[in-house]
Amino acid sequence: MASIQKKNNKYCVVYYCKDTEGKRKQKWETYDTKNEAKIRKAEIELKEKKGGIIVSNCKTLEDLINEYVELYGKDRWALSTYDGNMSLLKNYILPIIGKTPLTDINTRFLEIYYKTLTKTPSVPDLNGNVRSEFVSTSVIRDVHKLLKSCFNQAVKWDIMEKNPAFKATVPKHKSEKRVIWDAETFAYALDVCENECLKLCMNLAFAGSLRIGELLGLTWDCVDVSEEAIAENRTYIFINKQVERVSRNAVDELDSKEVILIFPSQRKNNKTVRVLKTPKTDTSERKVYIPKFVAQILVDIKKEQDELKDILGSEYQDYNLVMATTFGLPIGDSYLRDQMQKVIDEQGLPDVVFHSLRHTSVTYKLKLSGGDIKAVQGDSGHAQADMVTEAYGHIID
Repeated sequence: MASIQKKNNKYCVVYYCKDTEGKRKQKWETYDTKNEAKIRKAEIELKEKKGGIIVSNCKTLEDLINEYVELYGKDRWALSTYDGNMSLLKNYILPIIGKTPLTDINTRFLEIYYKTLTKTPSVPDLNGNVRSEFVSTSVIRDVHKLLKSCFNQAVKWDIMEKNPAFKATVPKHKSEKRVIWDAETFAYALDVCENECLKLCMNLAFAGSLRIGELLGLTWDCVDVSEEAIAENRTYIFINKQVERVSRNAVDELDSKEVILIFPSQRKNNKTVRVLKTPKTDTSERKVYIPKFVAQILVDIKKEQDELKDILGSEYQDYNLVMATTFGLPIGDSYLRDQMQKVIDEQGLPDVVFHSLRHTSVTYKLKLSGGDIKAVQGDSGHAQADMVTEAYGHIID
């Protein structure tokens, strides 16, 4: 039978259960109200009548996480998601609460843990950058999301009775409003930009509402800038790939079907590799029409590339990329960001990131279409229409 005991203004449900070896052990579960405790007590007693309660072999959170990654994560996560989640586990979860027995993890425990994270020093990212002195509230929300998913699986596997993260309060997070250029500023930036590669990328990002990885993964077989298409004003690009830098470990562990090819590394000891992969979501695959003048820039770039191939011969590594280095390899996203920052600093322009050009693009497409959300969603490749309305609701209003 289970009992209810009051402790520190909380209500604890105390009962006995058997582990997988048949040993009897006591378990405590804490609830905020007496009513919640009574409901839980009734659930336990009902299960006892049906044959008793068995505790899983997963004794600690680390045990559970290892099973979660192996059975769930490796099957469901994309490469970048795997890298991000493994980083959270390695830096902020396992070292701090990994050894905690599962029986000790409840909603109160998680809320104390989240509060502790706000005073925990941030760990540098893969590039050695530290974005804030302490763990940010956005990272804590990612930690919460990951733990919530992990505990959901534990409930499905009958390892835990309920998800302790479900009602846990997470520190408030205030999203910073993304600064974007208006049309006049964007036009001026194009006029003063002397880097032809950057200028083309800026034009494509704005005209096609492209993510930077989609831009770098664009291949010539997905571009129609023929004379006929230009004459009839139906030039377009087809987005069905993207370039992304991921860890070698992610590629090895996941054996991912989304990877089309792995580009050769410049250094043998690199921990990351650049890959050409399928797009972020199914809706990311799309056909986007582009203006004639952008099409003409692409025609000029193609002519230059063909001349380079003739000169370099076998030294040119041809991956059919639109945005390629002198020797055919993909251009790095850091190169584009650095070159854009250079223009911003030299011209005293509003400080924005390259991805903001996609936001500028969506903003003006919404204005030009009179708020046609579905049409703009088709161009931007957002998975759901409400992602457009949430980010750009002020424009629609």
